[in-house]
Amino acid sequence: MSRLPGSLVALFAVLLVSPPPGAYSAEKPGIAKEGGASPANRSVFARDNLVAWCIVPFDAKHRGSKERADMLVRLGIRQIAYDWRDQHIPQWDEELDQYKSHGIELVGFWAPDHHQQILDLLKRHGLTTQLWVMGGDPKGDTQDAKVETEAARIGAIAKLAKPYGCTVGLYNHGGWFGEPENQIAIIERLRRDGITNIGMVYNLHHGHAHVARFPELLKLMKPYLMCLTINGMKQGGPEVLPVGQGDDDLSLLKAIKDSGYSGPIAILNHREQLDAEEGLRQNIDGLKKLLRDMHDEQALKTYGP
Repeated sequence: MSRLPGSLVALFAVLLVSPPPGAYSAEKPGIAKEGGASPANRSVFARDNLVAWCIVPFDAKHRGSKERADMLVRLGIRQIAYDWRDQHIPQWDEELDQYKSHGIELVGFWAPDHHQQILDLLKRHGLTTQLWVMGGDPKGDTQDAKVETEAARIGAIAKLAKPYGCTVGLYNHGGWFGEPENQIAIIERLRRDGITNIGMVYNLHHGHAHVARFPELLKLMKPYLMCLTINGMKQGGPEVLPVGQGDDDLSLLKAIKDSGYSGPIAILNHREQLDAEEGLRQNIDGLKKLLRDMHDEQALKTYGP
């Protein structure tokens, strides 16, 4: 009889002994807390649970920090995950100052690199958050070898982030690293070394290949999930559509609601030629329509008329 790779054996073992789904919650951004849960009268799709994502480099109006914060207040969005490009680095302190003055919570910080610089920034502002880290196709001839390669890389970032009170969110962006089972294997490998400030950030717009088995994957991901980005999902693309303009959006939202996931829900623009405010508004309008179809009155009452 052939033997399963060690990483798969470990994954199956942890799924047997893992806490009940939802035992880890991201109610406090960046911190997966045991026993956390949303209040019984609060929908995961409530307006105050929405997170703006991909609105800095993806904005036809190229807003500055204050204009961006003003925009979020107008839209009634009080949480953001911050994405950036090199030209935005000099604005980082101003960006976080504007969030504070506008009452906007920083849920995540895109962190492909500059990890120490980001952590020092957060410390200056007295903030903790999730560092969203991507990966690709690691070196290694076997599954075990690939898991070890990525565990070493991610583990170093997680160790760096821990004294700052920050967590690391594995961000799916395609390739081997973008497969949920591989991310879970990395997380569990690191837990064996006592590294626990780590979870997952799942984006539907990078998961077109997962739609048919999304409810099954969500059940696997839920104990590790720190943020979930929703998106209009149309067979054959395009990759990025507003919520409500896809073929499978209603069934995907129902799966999220039925799963009991209670962490943040991100909506995104991610279209360079579109005003980010218009992009976010399209997502909100599409989400409201789907919530009416789902009869989610708990969520709808948070959006107003």
